[in-house]
Amino acid sequence: MNTGGARVQSFGQTEINWDKLDKTKFYVVGAGLFTGITVALYPVSVVKTRLQVASKDVAERTAFSAVRSILKADGIPGLYRGFGTVITGAVPSRIIFLTALETTKVAAFRVVEPLNFSEPSKAAIANGIAGMLGSLCAQTVFVPVDVVSQKLMVQGYSGYATYSGGIDVVRKVVKADGIRGLYRGFGLSVMTYSPSSAVWWASYGSSQRLFWSLLGYGGEHQEPPSLRNIVCIQAAGGVVAGATASCITTPLDTIKTRLQVQVIGQDKRQNATQVIKKLLADEGWKGLYRGLGPRFFSMSAWGTSMILGYEYLKRLCIKEE
Repeated sequence: MNTGGARVQSFGQTEINWDKLDKTKFYVVGAGLFTGITVALYPVSVVKTRLQVASKDVAERTAFSAVRSILKADGIPGLYRGFGTVITGAVPSRIIFLTALETTKVAAFRVVEPLNFSEPSKAAIANGIAGMLGSLCAQTVFVPVDVVSQKLMVQGYSGYATYSGGIDVVRKVVKADGIRGLYRGFGLSVMTYSPSSAVWWASYGSSQRLFWSLLGYGGEHQEPPSLRNIVCIQAAGGVVAGATASCITTPLDTIKTRLQVQVIGQDKRQNATQVIKKLLADEGWKGLYRGLGPRFFSMSAWGTSMILGYEYLKRLCIKEE
């Protein structure tokens, strides 16, 4: 992954700096690429959300049973509930995130460069800071999209309301709670996605450096690694990052999801503390890890697909000299 500056000599041509990219081509091609990845992995998000909001007496206790139930009730379209809303907001939020990520990473590496830390530690710090700040910037667009899409994902399920589409959700939420209703769970979203992004990018940056070191890439005058080795290391880093982030942040994601899908206009809506108490009372600590399997798969699959797609995108968009 790009480390934004001087740290390219140790790893040959494995990194492409932000200033070397054709930004227009990067954003246009990237929008199409990430749309394709979202199409492929969106059903996993639907299944995860269904598992996280299910009441304790619902029979759907596993990802497979949730998939069977969705397919039986709605067929394949059921796995794409809320997709139109997500894809509409995904492009601008992704652009905001990647721009903030890359520009912050450049500055962060300049700060940590003089520190007497190992290469993996420097990569973890710089990537972690960049991932957190990138996520913070993107949340302003992403949270309303998340609120609407998750209401659509669970509509008609386990007592949740039904809607005629994303616009209907927005209209009813704003009518009941004003604009702030679209930002329900914003604090928890920031607390979930920003640390998750920080952990993901920190794990990715440090594990990638560690893998390269284990393969013997550390000197300044070595032959650059093959494209196959680069792709394998990037994919392995994506899996490690997804596994680490999902295990650490799933409880916050479960609480956030339950807050966001509460019925509009309900008199006694729960706050975060009440959601936690109910989950602990009903199922103990394991209740906070509802949907861990699909979230782990989603973050690992999305992370690996995204990072491979992202690195490929950067190779496509290098400025012509």
